[in-house]
Amino acid sequence: MRQPAHGGNLAWAAALAGCPPDAILDFSASISPLGPPNSAIAAIKSQIGNLKHYPDPNYSELRLALSHFHQLPPEWILPGNGSAELLTLIGRELAQLAATILITPAFGDYYRTLAAYNAKVLECPLSSVIGHWSLVLSFGVGAASGREVLVIDKGQRTKDKGLLLNNPHNPTGKLFSRESILPYLEQFALVVVDEAFMDFVPPNEEQSLISMVQKYPNLVVLRSLTKFYSLPGLRLGYAIAHPDCLAKWQLWRDPWPVNTLAAAAAIAALQDTEFQQQTWAWLPPARNQLFQGLNEIPGLQPQASAANFLLVESQESTSQLQQQLLKYHQILIRDCLSFKELGDRFFRVAVREKSDNQRLLTALKES
Repeated sequence: MRQPAHGGNLAWAAALAGCPPDAILDFSASISPLGPPNSAIAAIKSQIGNLKHYPDPNYSELRLALSHFHQLPPEWILPGNGSAELLTLIGRELAQLAATILITPAFGDYYRTLAAYNAKVLECPLSSVIGHWSLVLSFGVGAASGREVLVIDKGQRTKDKGLLLNNPHNPTGKLFSRESILPYLEQFALVVVDEAFMDFVPPNEEQSLISMVQKYPNLVVLRSLTKFYSLPGLRLGYAIAHPDCLAKWQLWRDPWPVNTLAAAAAIAALQDTEFQQQTWAWLPPARNQLFQGLNEIPGLQPQASAANFLLVESQESTSQLQQQLLKYHQILIRDCLSFKELGDRFFRVAVREKSDNQRLLTALKES
């Protein structure tokens, strides 16, 4: 079976480990271990009878729930079949520009969507915009409580180009300050900020640009509901952008991209403030526990992160380490071979509950 480019491929991992998929402890996909919320499960069950009907093609209730959540008019929001579907639409948009600046190392799907439309890509290494990022930052143990300043070379900033980045950054977990991104809205034709992991940053620390979308028609913000609420199997994300842009994308895509159950689960999850508070309370101590444990293992150097995952530099081959953990411990970590800048000396692990984190740490010490 082919080596997966994404995390969360339990069929591949189980085949290598020689066990059923449900026996794998998955640290490769950065999904919250706390969900799905009971409210979302109840909403799914309540909609079983409506599967005989097509979904509302306008997703009026879902857009209204999202508009209340973000304090925006519904016409500024477009739900999609995961943020991956919306990213594909954005790739078509970016391909019409002279080039797209991509902060690297970059999420592999960015390359996929840009290549699909023959977009020109100009890579901008993260090390050149925030310094030597592979060093553990001094502002927090396991948590990026400080904010990175994004600085892009002046020669790259032209009004005929696009800028695509994620915040917090994947795979490093660095959090860019809102203020450091804002100037680029005046300097690029289109700025796309993928905030798939911003939900994990508490409200008093988050650096979302959603509040700026109505001021800048060239700004697009992508969000995912699958990671924070543990719903990757439902495939649900959304874009926030100018209504004219969203109307154009509607014409480009297939009808009914979001199924009835996904829409119902999203509406319930967005209103589940108890689950949201529980997640913000769980993450910092669990992340610190994992960070400190990794930092104590010789040959491993974890990076500070604002998200629900940690990037770890290793003195040994991480692909070999991945296979050892699978064969002897049924644990799956995310190698970073798909990030060409990282190669075989980095791996990424999701933050899970403390008992799972401890199981990983024990296995790493034995490997």
